[in-house]
Amino acid sequence: METTTFENIDTTWIENIALEEINMDESGVINMDSHLDTYQLLEEESIQFLDQIRDRVELFVCKFNQYRSSMNSGHQVKIFKISNTVNDFMLFRNSLRLIFSRKANDLISIGFLSSGNDMLSPRLNTQQTSGSETAHEVRAQVGAFNNITWTFQGERVDIDSMVKHYVAEFLRQSAR
Repeated sequence: METTTFENIDTTWIENIALEEINMDESGVINMDSHLDTYQLLEEESIQFLDQIRDRVELFVCKFNQYRSSMNSGHQVKIFKISNTVNDFMLFRNSLRLIFSRKANDLISIGFLSSGNDMLSPRLNTQQTSGSETAHEVRAQVGAFNNITWTFQGERVDIDSMVKHYVAEFLRQSAR
């Protein structure tokens, strides 16, 4: 008989239910519908999604900086947390910034900021020579059973492909 492993299954939701029940016992306040509140679900999911993006970005930036460390420290990429936000962050190198920002519970904005205050979108393909005037928007969609998926231009986002694209675009654009 085949055994099933549950190593990759997210169990935080069941832990949260247990904690809610403990709080209910202590406070006497019952919240029976919290699992149906899409606003709260999107809030938690967007924070978690941006944390996953940042974890991957940090991994790639660390690896890049390790390879570049012996050459010139001026080429190092720096990661900064953006103040007064939950988990927004940016990459910085050679006066170019790549900003990842949660604009709403269902919206993450990704764009370049150079010397001015205008946000420019990263290129998407070789046909596009310069960024447009707006940042890219990755949106959450709530489906059946409150399944949340992230989309860009109507297509489901693969987080690894997305992070690879933005980090590569940032590194190439900031090398100038």
